[in-house]
Amino acid sequence: MTAETSETPTRRSDVTRAAILDAARRRFARDGFHKATIRAIAADAGIDPSMVMRYYGNKEGLFTAALDIDLGLPDLGLVDPGSFGEVLVRRFLAIWETPPSNEVLMTLLRTVVTDESMVERVLQLFATQAMPMVLRAGDPADAPHRAGLVVSQILGLALCRYVLRIPSVVALTHDELVADIAPTLQRYLTMRPGR
Repeated sequence: MTAETSETPTRRSDVTRAAILDAARRRFARDGFHKATIRAIAADAGIDPSMVMRYYGNKEGLFTAALDIDLGLPDLGLVDPGSFGEVLVRRFLAIWETPPSNEVLMTLLRTVVTDESMVERVLQLFATQAMPMVLRAGDPADAPHRAGLVVSQILGLALCRYVLRIPSVVALTHDELVADIAPTLQRYLTMRPGR
């Protein structure tokens, strides 16, 4: 057996897994966890439903895998302190408007308001990815307070622009959003304890 033939099943397996995850992210973002079905996800991926079960066990396992995301938040220790807010708004827009992160975040946002079990997943994402970023921007003692304010602003914008699709918010260009939102985030990121 050559190296090429021994790698083929692994490559096929990786391609199949990726197709399932892509289909699941789109379906969960569109239909939510409860309405999405394994059969519909498999059809979207162009495979038999048994393959979904083989790789992910059940819908919950697939949902967990589909929501695994690295937000790629900026290391604010490497950014000019005067541009923290702008850098963060631009990164936010990129992850909310580029697959697959936009599908994952849409699913999280829609699901967390109706499924209590998803709250822990969002809090974990907050603790492991947002907090380290905020810690680099100012006083560590006040980081939870500042991070909470940053996330409230970002999630509010996401809800209005991508879920509710409020026309005046959807119509804003990236540069307009940076001009409007970045100063608020800048203040949250750099404020001192005791305000």
